[in-house]
This record gives sequence, C-alpha cells and structure tokens, in this order.
Amino acid sequence: MEVDNTEKNITGEDDESKIIYRGWKVMPFIIGNETFEKLGIVGSSSNLVIYLTTVFNMKSITAATVVNIFGGTSNFGTIVAAFLCDSYFGRYKTLSFAMIACFLGSVAMDLTAVINQLHPAKCGKEIGSVCKGASIGQIMFLAGAMVLLVIGAGGIRPCNLPFGADQFNPETKEGKRGVDSFFNWYFFTFTFAQMVSLTLIVYVQSNVSWSIGLAIPAILMLLGCIIFFAGSKLYVKVKASGSPIHSITRVIVVAIKKRRLKLIGSSSEGLYSYIAKEFKNSKLSHTDQFRFLDKAAIQTPDDKLNIDGSPADLWKLCSMQQVEEVKCVIRVLPVWLSAALFYLAYIQQTTYTIFQSLQSDRRLGSGSFQIPGGSYMVFLMLGMTIFIPIYDRVLVPFLRKYTGRDGGITQLQRVGAGLFLCITSMLVSAAVEQHRRTVALTRPTLGVAPRKGAISSMSGMWLIPQLVLMGIGDALAGVGQMEFYYKQFPENMRSLAGSLYYCGIGLSSYLSSFLLSAVHDITEGSSAGNWLPEDLNKGRLEYFYYFVAGMMTLNFAYFLLVSHWYRYKDVVAKDKDMDKSSNEVDKVSV
Repeated sequence: MEVDNTEKNITGEDDESKIIYRGWKVMPFIIGNETFEKLGIVGSSSNLVIYLTTVFNMKSITAATVVNIFGGTSNFGTIVAAFLCDSYFGRYKTLSFAMIACFLGSVAMDLTAVINQLHPAKCGKEIGSVCKGASIGQIMFLAGAMVLLVIGAGGIRPCNLPFGADQFNPETKEGKRGVDSFFNWYFFTFTFAQMVSLTLIVYVQSNVSWSIGLAIPAILMLLGCIIFFAGSKLYVKVKASGSPIHSITRVIVVAIKKRRLKLIGSSSEGLYSYIAKEFKNSKLSHTDQFRFLDKAAIQTPDDKLNIDGSPADLWKLCSMQQVEEVKCVIRVLPVWLSAALFYLAYIQQTTYTIFQSLQSDRRLGSGSFQIPGGSYMVFLMLGMTIFIPIYDRVLVPFLRKYTGRDGGITQLQRVGAGLFLCITSMLVSAAVEQHRRTVALTRPTLGVAPRKGAISSMSGMWLIPQLVLMGIGDALAGVGQMEFYYKQFPENMRSLAGSLYYCGIGLSSYLSSFLLSAVHDITEGSSAGNWLPEDLNKGRLEYFYYFVAGMMTLNFAYFLLVSHWYRYKDVVAKDKDMDKSSNEVDKVSV
C-alpha cells in the first residue's frame, strides 16, 4: 500500500494546498469509524420493532409502521444532507456534525430505557391483559431521540462512502481499482458491524437489560467519533463546490426557454462548448438521448460571453458539458426507481420475519437457550458478509477473463442478479410461513408468545434460507446500486449519488408502510380473514409474501427493459485511456 504522492491543485490556483492521496493508508480511520458508527446506529435501531412492542407497548402493525417511517425519513434525509454538503460544508464537516448528532441520539434512546418515567409500565404476560400505552411526553422524548438519529444517519450515509473514495487518486488505474475494491470491503465491514449488533447487542437488549443494551451503541458511537477525528490531518478534504441541483435546474430552465429553437443535425455541431480552467469533472462526450436538453447549449446573438469565454448570464446559456451532466442524472432515474424497489422486499425480511421467529421454536438444540427474535437478521448479514469476499476475490477475477471488464460484469447486471434473488427469497419466505402456520395448527405447540399466539414447533432455522438469499441479493443489488450511482454521476454530484441510493431505500420504506396498512385494512373484513393480525397463526402472512413476490417479478421485467435502454456514461479520450477496460465496454447495456 503505497501513498500516492501525485500532487494536484484542487482549484487550479497556484497558492492552493496540494493534495496527497493516501489511499488505503487512511482506510483504518474511515472504515474503523464506519464500523463503530454502524455498530452504534444498528445497535440503537435494529431491535427497535421489539423495543416498541415490549417496552412502549405498541401493536405489531403500529411498531412496524413506525420503524418503516423512521427508516424512510432517515434515508430521505440524505438528500438534504447531500445538498448542504455539496453547497456549503463539504463532506468532512457534514460527517463531523452528523456523527455527533448520532451519538446524542443514541444517548437519548438509552435514556428512554434507563429512566422509568420515559416509558410506560410493563404489560402483563397473560393473553388479554390490558396494556397501558405511552404518554404524549414519553412519545415526544422518544421521537426526539429518533430525530437525532435521523439527522446523524442522514448526514453520514451520503457522505461516508464518497469521502472514503476521495482518498484514492482518480487519475491512476491503481486509484480506480482501489475505489472498486473499497466499495466491496466497505460493505463487508458494514455488514460485519451489523452482524455484531444483531447478535451480541440484541442479545443483551433482549435477555439482559434494555438499559445496558442501548448504552453499548452510545459508547460505540463515541469510539467511532474518536477514531474518525484521529485521522483528521491525513484526509483529502474536498471543499464544497456548489450544489449540483443549481446546475441541473439551470439546464432544464434554459432548455425550456429555448424550446422553440431548432437543433442542427444529430451531433454536437453548433452547441456551445466551454470548460472552466478549474473544472474537475471528467469531460463527457455528446449523446443523442434527451436531445431536447441540447437546446440549452444553443448560443444565440443575445447570449453574451465574458472575456474568459464563460456565459455572462448562467440562466440564458449552458455548456454542452453541463447538459451532458444533467443527462447522466435523468438517464439514471428510471433505473433507480426499479433498483430501489428491491428494498420493498428486503424490509419485509427485517420486520415480519422477526414476528415469524417469535412464534417459532427458537431453541438451539435441546438446551434452554433461545435465539433473540431480532438476532435472526444476522443470517441475512452473514449471507452478505460471506458472499462479498467470494465475489470480490473469486467471481470477479474469473468473470474478468471472459468479459474483459475490470468489474467482471456491468453494474446493472450485478443489480439484476440481486433482484432475481430477491424474488426467490420472497417465494421461499411464503413457503416457510405456510409450513410454520400448518405445524402450529396441526401439531402440539410450545406455549404462547406474549400478546401474540401459540408458538409453532417448527424450528426457527427454517427461516435462515430466505434470509441468506436476501443477504446475497443485497450484496449484488445493494453494492451494485451504490457503485452504479457513484460511477455514473459526475464527480461533483457524488454526494447526491449517495443520497439517491438511500432515498431509494426511503421510498421503499414508505411504500412498505402504505402496503402494510392497505393490506391490513382491506383483508381485515374479508371472508378469508386478516392477512396480518397480531397472531400470525390466525393470519395469512404467506399471501402477503406471494403478493410482494409478484410485485418484484413485475419490477424485474421493468428493470430489464430500462437496463436495455440505458447507456453508460462516456468520457472523452483522456479518461477513456485511463479506464479503457471498464468504460469502453460499459457503453453497452445489461
């Protein structure tokens, strides 16, 4: 691991400080912080659905809805963080503020368990016992803790990955390959941290004490902050260069203003081309898609220029480069919509699979030890954690021999494979739930789950295949999406690219909340009965899983369609030479 001593002036001014890309040298600080930060966030939120039902006495459907809204809001908050990051603060300052907010949120969440006045009295274990709900004040304090976690997660998620990628020199092949490998190992440590949270921390929360179990994430968040700030003097800190949203808006507005003008031919002939001296993005080749946007680069006699060749009025004339950057964003959106819906199915595995486990035999062997319901998610993470190194070290080199691509396959092919496994996981989930329910109704049960129903004698280990399949699917679709957005967006929009990924998860979270409420309300009065009651033995959860699998099948067909239409970002000769093996072949679709 050698330090890249290439020095580059980030703004083009002679008196600016030089950049030294340290690459993997600073990864212990960045990945170390990411590990502890994820241990903290996941430790505070992964068992949230159980915490809300057992400590705050919420119904299962209410707790699942709250968790979905919490997840959706924290993910949509990334778009705000990305805007502030790109426009004003830069990634380093945004990350610093977000991590402190996350730490305070973890402390506040722990206080809801430590102080008796901040949560309602415990419910009785008998069926039919009356539970006292949380007061307005208790709900407000809980909401405040969750808001701090939303601010923290919203700021960290779109910036952490691009900040790590900033540490590699984008002008060398070693730097580009370092970024590719960084994506995989970043997600590896991310899932490792989640595994620890879903086993050790969840076990402490469920079997020892919620007070201690929620204090551990707060301590880990503090360690993450210390590790991150310890490497402060070594980082490449890219300054804010203005929000790309402004540039996108200008191109669209100018194109509308000039909608009546006619383009000359089908090439870039006659289009205004200007690249500022300090411009840092890769220069893009002209494309024929979304030709109406090219009108923003038509120079008329009324469009005046400055001495350096730049437009005198930015709201009257845009360069061809600016237009092509907007095309990159618009071209990604149809793919984003389809790829994001992967998490609609993923979310079901993180909520209702937990409820399935509570009404299954969670014992290990003949002993009395039971796997906590929230810890079943570790099998999802385990599938992802084991698969990522195999993919990075075995499958990619193998596929590279046959395709000639640095990544083995295109990013969209990787996402498509993940979407297919997502469908398979939901079908397996439906079959397992049908078996669990049948066993519960036809064979002796193992007692009664508090506030739910009879515990099926089916082993909880039957839930593992669906979780592992979804974990491998996430290793393909999740990592593939993040890499796809990062590489297909212009360099100054990478925080926006990171937020787009998380906004997709947020969209799926909100859609999941709507879907759960709609299915619950529609089926509650039907002759077949409620699909999603408190007692799963009286419901038809497998029907809901089949329904989601059907939605994912339609979405997969749509994904294949838009992937065939999509054209990868193409750069001019200088950048092609640096990344010939990836960009040139990636101009074809999936």
